[in-house]
Formats: sequence, C-alpha cells, structure tokens
Amino acid sequence: MSRFLGEIRQLGYVVHDVEAAMHHWSRVLGVGPWFYNPKVPIVNYTYDGEPYQPHNSVALANSGFVQVELIQPRNDVPSMYRDFLRAGRTGLQHVAYWTSSFDEDLARLQAQGFRVKMGGEVGERGRFVYFDGEFHPGAVIELSEVQGPKGRMFDMIREASRGWDGRDPVRPFPDLTTL
Repeated sequence: MSRFLGEIRQLGYVVHDVEAAMHHWSRVLGVGPWFYNPKVPIVNYTYDGEPYQPHNSVALANSGFVQVELIQPRNDVPSMYRDFLRAGRTGLQHVAYWTSSFDEDLARLQAQGFRVKMGGEVGERGRFVYFDGEFHPGAVIELSEVQGPKGRMFDMIREASRGWDGRDPVRPFPDLTTL
C-alpha cells in the first residue's frame, strides 16, 4: 500500500471518444459494466482559482478493486483534461486517491507543497481536487472525497463489476440525489 494517501483507487483516462473507449474496454479488455453520464453535474468548479462551467462526459467501471474512469471534455472550458488533449496526448492522465477525510488530507498535501490546479464537487460530499504538476507521465494526482451519494455510487459500481457477464455493458449513471 502507498504511504502517500493509501491505495490508488482510480485510474483516469482522457479520451477523444468516450463511447468508443467504453466499447474497447468492455469488449476487448472485459471491464464493465460502464456507468455513463454524458454531462457530469459538476458544481463549484475552478481551474487556477477561476470558476467555469465544464461539460465532461464520464464513464466509470471497476476492474477488481480499481475503478477506471474515462473522461471526454465536451467544451473548451479550461481543465487539465483539455490541457492533456491539447498536448497531443490521450490515455492515462491521473491517479486518484479516495478519502473520507478530505479537509485533513488536502491541508496535509498543501502543507507539503502541493498546489490545487482544478477542483469541484459532484453531489453532496463529493469534492475533488487535482494537483498542479505531472510528477511522472500519467500521474497527475487527484484527491477525491467519497462519502455520501458519490461514495454509495462508487460502491454500487464496484459491486456491479463482480461477476459481470458482459451483458448490458453501458448503463446510465444513477441519480446522485436518490442515493
């Protein structure tokens, strides 16, 4: 286990075509089912401290304990995803550590010199931040709060992957207000 923030819980891939990526991951690699949201409801989003309204399509699935996230930016709002694609890259863009002690972990990392580049919230108690800098290719660090509805959704996605038989490979994101 990492001494940094525990286990890496998510691998985030930035892609040009999320639908094609879900097809590849499910049909070729056997990962699924995918829970897809064509427009993730991100609130309080900032990039370099400035507020924006991103439109990102996201698909989530688990391969064992690790969650795979596929991200396709759909507008030109400043983001680390857009920067990644503009640099001519696709593929692994970040690793995420999950926490139920978001404020404490964020303060500890900032005290160590980590600077927040972008962040926001998905649902109640679903804050996230990405730290400035890529310390190794594909290794931008995300700190993701996984309590409340977002945490319950992540548990549901992991459970759905256990024993998945390949049927119904793409499913809608659950409504976070009902979880």
